[in-house]
Amino acid sequence: MRASSVPQPEPAPRPRRRTVLAGAAVVAASASVLPASGTASAARRPGKTQPHRWRTAAIGGTGFVTGVLFHPAVRGLAYARTDIGGAYRWDDRGSRWTALTDHIGWDDWNLMGVEAMAVDPAHPDRLYLALGTYTQPYASPGAVLRSEDRGATWSRVDLTVRLGANEDGRGCGERLLVDPRDSDTLWLGTRHDGLLRSTDRGATWAADTSFPATPSAGGQGVTLLVAAGRTVYAGWADGGTVLYRKDTSGGWEAVPGQPSAGAATKVPVRAAYDAGSRALYVSYADGPGPNNQADGSVHRLDTVTGAWRDVTPVAPGDGDAFGYGGVAVAASRPGTVVVSTNNRWGPVDTLFRSTDGGASWTSLKDTAVLDVSETPYLKWGGEPKFGWWIQAVAVDPYDARHIVHGTGATIYGTRDLVHWAPEIRGLEESSVRQLIAPPSGALLLSGLGDIGVMRHDRLTASPARGMASNPVFGTATGLALATLKPSYVVRTGWPSGSGPAGAYSRDGGASWQPFASQPAIAPSAPGPVAVSADGATLLWTFIHWDGTKYPAHRSTDGGATWAEVPTFPKGGTPVADPLDPRRFYVYDTDTGAVFLSTDKGATFTEGATGLPSGDVQFRIAAAPGRSGDLWLSAKDDGLLRSNDGGHTFRPVAGCQASYALGFGKAAPGRGRAGYPAVFQTGRVTATYEGVAVLRSDDAGATWVRINDDAHQWGWTGEVVTGDPRVHGRVYLGTNGRGIQYADPR
Repeated sequence: MRASSVPQPEPAPRPRRRTVLAGAAVVAASASVLPASGTASAARRPGKTQPHRWRTAAIGGTGFVTGVLFHPAVRGLAYARTDIGGAYRWDDRGSRWTALTDHIGWDDWNLMGVEAMAVDPAHPDRLYLALGTYTQPYASPGAVLRSEDRGATWSRVDLTVRLGANEDGRGCGERLLVDPRDSDTLWLGTRHDGLLRSTDRGATWAADTSFPATPSAGGQGVTLLVAAGRTVYAGWADGGTVLYRKDTSGGWEAVPGQPSAGAATKVPVRAAYDAGSRALYVSYADGPGPNNQADGSVHRLDTVTGAWRDVTPVAPGDGDAFGYGGVAVAASRPGTVVVSTNNRWGPVDTLFRSTDGGASWTSLKDTAVLDVSETPYLKWGGEPKFGWWIQAVAVDPYDARHIVHGTGATIYGTRDLVHWAPEIRGLEESSVRQLIAPPSGALLLSGLGDIGVMRHDRLTASPARGMASNPVFGTATGLALATLKPSYVVRTGWPSGSGPAGAYSRDGGASWQPFASQPAIAPSAPGPVAVSADGATLLWTFIHWDGTKYPAHRSTDGGATWAEVPTFPKGGTPVADPLDPRRFYVYDTDTGAVFLSTDKGATFTEGATGLPSGDVQFRIAAAPGRSGDLWLSAKDDGLLRSNDGGHTFRPVAGCQASYALGFGKAAPGRGRAGYPAVFQTGRVTATYEGVAVLRSDDAGATWVRINDDAHQWGWTGEVVTGDPRVHGRVYLGTNGRGIQYADPR
């Protein structure tokens, strides 16, 4: 599994420019104060809002945890960062994580990735986050969040540079540091814009022109910042000198004798300082990771004498290629240090632990007993693994035997060096692609990035069956049920190698069987799937990861045989009519036309034309319990509806934008034929000025906002659905914060 490697969305056009710092000063900022997890831009707007209680459906992680940081002066206080799912604070009493960045709104989606975090040892309530998911031109510049109450409330400072929390090197760091000599001074290392400095606790930022390394538009820049006593060290990844320190004159100098100086450098990935032995440990790899590492080492610097020593536990070699990633020391036990291998796909990554300053090491994986009963999906259809993509390692400063490490899917922890279990409760990082709330059986079926399909029988516990297996998929690409036969469910997704890319279930997703055959293109370009209302016809379309579209295929024998459908628009997403098994619909986003089938998907003819085009995320939804009642979410072109099976569409008045749409149980008192509740993420300015989660109980005539300023989760434009059994319950797919669900208060 390659967590969070899924291509990320671009919800709105961004300025195509890159600001590169030059000379003394250029970062700066607009600062805004955010009330209790809210956003300044959205706060106190008038509108129609119904309070809801929002919760996160339990799965347990599922994404890349890129950093874990214990506070050195407060027992039980820790923070975690993720590449696309925000930051968290550990509640030691409740043994769970609390999300700190759910208030980030739609327009600020790029801030859901956390590049770095820092605490102030002298002021335990202070917390700093450096936010920014991508350095690409379409992404907005980064920002720094500052808190005086451990992340309960924030002030925000916008930067003019971009950060890359979901790019190569995201497991390095930390790149943000409070100066050990002055709590008002902060340092921020960037990918392409050098080293930044603030002298007013992050309120304003400027380039540190004394930093000698030259930024590169295509490089990694500063990989780490660490305090060793009263000295600040910085790692550099763009060649030449790779480790710098502040000198006595206030400038920077190359650290003498460093092991990786010269043209053929390794990248310093992480560093940790053991105050008891006054030693700095640095992990190195031949790339920043988390992928594409084949060599690495660990070195120890005696900060008193300046002597370096190679303390690499095991040298990578032929047939066992890997780098080194995380490094942490035990503050309560000088000489105790833990390092992680990374990208070791054969023997699987491990943690090495030393109690004698790196003179000897023990592999903790070799004696580890893993208990994943709380998060069964970690078995991956077989046995759980100790970890992969291990670049985040932390040791509790008050308990040298309490070690945690982040992986591509979870945070494992131990209290005795032998027994390990996920310490992940409350931290959810799924990228959600499909959601189905069946009328009976499971409460929820979900298709997810990286971990396939899940079946929730309880929303408060990770699915007991784990990932859908037979076969196990990576990212799910399609999920559908037969509306007149809801126990029949089909799914498609990225397979292992050339294995099965499609499967079916006859018991509502409790168990699965692969299709008996599949089109030749399926393993390399699995796309969405639809199933007719009676379960007799399957339509499967194919899209390569590079965007190449292929003809759809049809099966009328449960996937035993497949035939190409020449009249189906390539790459379209098929939608089955909820009542009439003969009818299918597909929206051709290239031409802005709807194509219709009345012969069970054998042929398609053109229906409505002249509709919005050019965006693959335009999509059709069919109202349950009705034939030919279609809704078209056309992003910033609004919401349209058809009552004649897709032959004509008309705009839904008052809706300026619609991104995802679904249906739930009709409001009480509407009778058996009452129109289903309609849910969407969109913009209806009569209700709320920004993009919000909305519900209509009168077929789109009026809308009410059902989320609030504290619950926004960045980009939410992929999928939303209601519950057919409980009016008002909504399930929302996020891009990095898992499945959110809510009931009216």
